[in-house]
Amino acid sequence: MMFDTFDTFDTFDALDRACRDLPSGEDAAADAVRARQDTLTKPPRSLGRLEELCAWLARWQGRPEPSLARVQVLVFAGNHGVVARGVSPYPPEVTRQMVANFIAGGAAINQLAGIAGAALRVVPLDLDAPTADITTAAAMSEQAFVSAVAAGYESVADCDLVALGEMGIGNTTAAACLAAALFGGDGARWAGRGTGVDDAGLVRKRAVVDAALARHAGVRGDPLRAAMALGGRELAAILGAALAARQRRIPVLLDGFVCTAAAAPLARLAPGGLDHAQVAHLSAEAGHRAMIAELGQRPLLDLDMRLGEASGATLAILLLRAALACHTGMATFAEAGVRDRNG
Repeated sequence: MMFDTFDTFDTFDALDRACRDLPSGEDAAADAVRARQDTLTKPPRSLGRLEELCAWLARWQGRPEPSLARVQVLVFAGNHGVVARGVSPYPPEVTRQMVANFIAGGAAINQLAGIAGAALRVVPLDLDAPTADITTAAAMSEQAFVSAVAAGYESVADCDLVALGEMGIGNTTAAACLAAALFGGDGARWAGRGTGVDDAGLVRKRAVVDAALARHAGVRGDPLRAAMALGGRELAAILGAALAARQRRIPVLLDGFVCTAAAAPLARLAPGGLDHAQVAHLSAEAGHRAMIAELGQRPLLDLDMRLGEASGATLAILLLRAALACHTGMATFAEAGVRDRNG
């Protein structure tokens, strides 16, 4: 079953069904890439993960000759009521200010998208209406949650690859709560320093996570209700974008801790639900390594980054371009007149 528009999941239950009914990749396309790799002027598998990344692109693009001609970077922004609990050293108005900086071209993501040859789109989500304080109420109503998911779903363009990221003061707290609800544990396991809380702030943040988990204990077995109760609009939009990409067979790069947590409900709702996605980098934020392990993934990069705003995912586009350049540009043994190991 394919879901091409928001109208097909305009209720919470319809969204749940859409997340559980996901198309598979094209194994034949991936096999064709591997067959070509075996003919190139190099020892077998000597380019390591670069070879598998080309096969992954082919599988999810559904063609034996993968392309990165059209690459999109999506950054979703939202505000969080839980910021009032002192979980961040920055006030919520910084979210809007950073969105303005993105639009003006002054942020790290602008520079990285430029050198990666990617089209950047920033999507602010009701910044003047923060989600509810998750220690006292659900972050969003069903309607607000489905609308935020739809905003992300509808933002995905017809492209060869999409890199996902976020901006939102307080969203590492929301992501820690969601990670705990999906994978178990508490604030001590999942909450880190985010944008730089001090020791007292970290203790406070972990206590807030535990309070939110206690308030919403009933959602731990339900990935979408956990995302609705404990997440945020930008996290919901990332989930929607990841779902849209899967339905349209577009491979995905996930940014750091928040982005991975936002997309993780797909992996809990359907076997292989994030097989079309790669975790682009290992964030320095506490908990990301454990989350990646829970998802059975391996990050592409490890550079001690924790900026967010799709910076790590966009940097990984360059790695994919390098992998694809080798795959498409190298000569075969026959073309180069080089003997292979079989003579």
